[in-house]
Amino acid sequence: MACMMSLVACGSGSAGASDSDVAYIKDKGTLVVGITDFAPMDYKNDSGEWIGFDADMATKIASTLGVKVEFVEIDWDNKILELENKSIDVVWNGMTLTDEVKNSMECTKPYLNNAQVVVVSADKAASVTDTSSASALTYAVEAGSAGEAAAADNGFEYTSVSSQSDAVMEVAAGTSDACIIDLLMAGAMVGEGTSYPELATTSVELTSEEYGVGCRKGSDLAAYINDQFKTLYDDGTVNKIAEIYGVQYAILPQ
Repeated sequence: MACMMSLVACGSGSAGASDSDVAYIKDKGTLVVGITDFAPMDYKNDSGEWIGFDADMATKIASTLGVKVEFVEIDWDNKILELENKSIDVVWNGMTLTDEVKNSMECTKPYLNNAQVVVVSADKAASVTDTSSASALTYAVEAGSAGEAAAADNGFEYTSVSSQSDAVMEVAAGTSDACIIDLLMAGAMVGEGTSYPELATTSVELTSEEYGVGCRKGSDLAAYINDQFKTLYDDGTVNKIAEIYGVQYAILPQ
């Protein structure tokens, strides 16, 4: 009987270990990060390497696990399915902590403040000052995003596209009057000195929100990332990386 109980105990220990995402990632040697092309969080430099605040933080935390980091572009609308299928290990891409996200993923503590803002051509910006004036426009929004939810909540006419970058391109091309994107992305992509100097961010903020990292439901990886974020925040690493990408004002204390 004692022998049988010993075997059962050993079996239970093995099952618990196999349920650990941290152990799973260490064993395979790679942290697979699901992203979209979203400056200043995740985007490619001239050498084709993924950089950005989130990309750099993911790389740092992968190194603490003793593994390599691999970035995979995903369809944002399918991010939950990608996690569940283990196509990726984590969603780390300026992800708004919506109720749907928090109910479907094991999320970290929030690490950045953000808002959903209306972007238009520069010559229209002065006339778009509130939700009433914004309601007369047609919008491009990323499918499955907080921007799409904001458009729906406000009863705006909109078309869903595959990414926030595509939404900005629709406005630049004149096929949509406006787009709704993350404030942090707008700061990096829109206005003088950016890729879209002919566009402008209006004063209309449709939401106030926070970013978090998403892991599989029940995963121990979220707690691990929280601990590492705290360490990197305390030693100044988080702020140093944030300053590179101009998001230091949005950092939340850990």
